[in-house]
Amino acid sequence: MVKYGLDYTRCRWILPLLLGIGVIFGIIALAGRGWLESQTLPYVQQASLWESCRRPEQGGDWTCESLMGYAWGRAAAATYLVGFILLVICFALAIIAFAIDTLRFNFIRGIGGLLFVAAVFSIMGLVIYPVKFTSEMEMTGINMFSWAYGFGWTTAIMEICLGFFFCCLPNYEDQILGNVKPTYFYSSP
Repeated sequence: MVKYGLDYTRCRWILPLLLGIGVIFGIIALAGRGWLESQTLPYVQQASLWESCRRPEQGGDWTCESLMGYAWGRAAAATYLVGFILLVICFALAIIAFAIDTLRFNFIRGIGGLLFVAAVFSIMGLVIYPVKFTSEMEMTGINMFSWAYGFGWTTAIMEICLGFFFCCLPNYEDQILGNVKPTYFYSSP
């Protein structure tokens, strides 16, 4: 991307596209019921960020309990939700930043800083949830943190990596805008 510059049409929208993928992963994590699941038959426990469900036997009905009744449940949901909202704001700002013909590199660096803040909030929620869930909720059988929880961690890792990219991109401003003379390594005989 740096070699061809941000005006190169196929490379200009890579960063906002990656942020969009991060937003989609965050939506999957927020809406998914697979934060914690039973690992073996009979499947007796399933939890999301918002509620915990269990059933007594294989054919029984699921009974669900809201995690919003616990202070740690509200804290985990709130911190992860704040991180997700900041990610959506960064996505909107990135679309605006890359749609303008003249890039504002300080604006891009600010998006990177905001992504780091979003990552901190997301990681706080992702750490609070398993620590408090396993210590305060009754667990039966063998359980594992599952696919939706993994999407949450993928979102947090993408926030960190894209934050570095957005913060480091202004260091190559001259190369991106084409203000540097090419260096040729040719010596005459």
